[in-house]
Amino acid sequence: MEKVLKKKLKVGISECCFGAKVRYNGKGFDYVKNFGRENEQFVFYPMCPECLAGLGVPRTPISIKGGSGQDVLEGKAKIKNKTGEDVTEKLIKACNFCLELLKSEDIYIYMYKEGSPSCGVYRTTLKDKRLGNPPGVLGAMLLKEGFFLVCADDLESPIKRWDIRRRLNAFVWAREVEIENKNQLYNVWHALKFLCQELDEKAARSLGNKLSNLNDTQKDDIEKYRQMILDIIRKPSNLSRIKAWLWKNYSYYRKYKGIELDIVKEPTDLRSNTILAEELIKLENKLYNEGYSFGSSPILYRGKRI
Repeated sequence: MEKVLKKKLKVGISECCFGAKVRYNGKGFDYVKNFGRENEQFVFYPMCPECLAGLGVPRTPISIKGGSGQDVLEGKAKIKNKTGEDVTEKLIKACNFCLELLKSEDIYIYMYKEGSPSCGVYRTTLKDKRLGNPPGVLGAMLLKEGFFLVCADDLESPIKRWDIRRRLNAFVWAREVEIENKNQLYNVWHALKFLCQELDEKAARSLGNKLSNLNDTQKDDIEKYRQMILDIIRKPSNLSRIKAWLWKNYSYYRKYKGIELDIVKEPTDLRSNTILAEELIKLENKLYNEGYSFGSSPILYRGKRI
């Protein structure tokens, strides 16, 4: 079972995060530049529901009134601009268009702008430190459809960016790899279990126990367990867990190979997030070249770079 990705990943992205100046105030952000050379792993599909709704640039800001984006979809809340104009129907239509476009291209990854009443997931306002009424309208649709969601702001952090990339690779691989029987399911779990334990140890241990007690499996059962793995991989890690599992996985390697690597620092050694991310990338590349699976980052992209 090959544990590499060779095709580019299709990624939907809020257009204002792709450098397009389509925000209500005519501004935009180029978040994807933070990937550097790793940009070549992706094909981006920029979209702006508010522009597609015919609201224009610049435009009067809109907000959710009376609930969340999910409430808007259920007819329990409205979307209005600052002048009081109701744009609910226009925005729902535009968000549905975006979702159908993503699905038609088999895209299940989306990088969103937090704070947007359209694309936001955990915030729908950027005013002060308020959360607004999350999720936004498109955000609610993407959550319901089970998309792998990436907050574009997180791409500015080297360690969060590394975490996003390794989870994206694992998510795509786990979603698309062929699993026709119990043995193949075990092999997928064996490849991803250390990553899953880092992300949610309780859920991973529970899933591991269920898999160890499996007898025969039907296709529906296999897909149920695949979905449980995907649900864990969607969850971001944090700095302390990343450092702890880096050392744990390196310790397995050191014991297995009987050698130490000077590229890996002790867990208590102080270093910046940039240095830590570089350390992780060096280790995952070295272990891959040796044919050894790095538990923290088990799936790598090895496709053609333009």
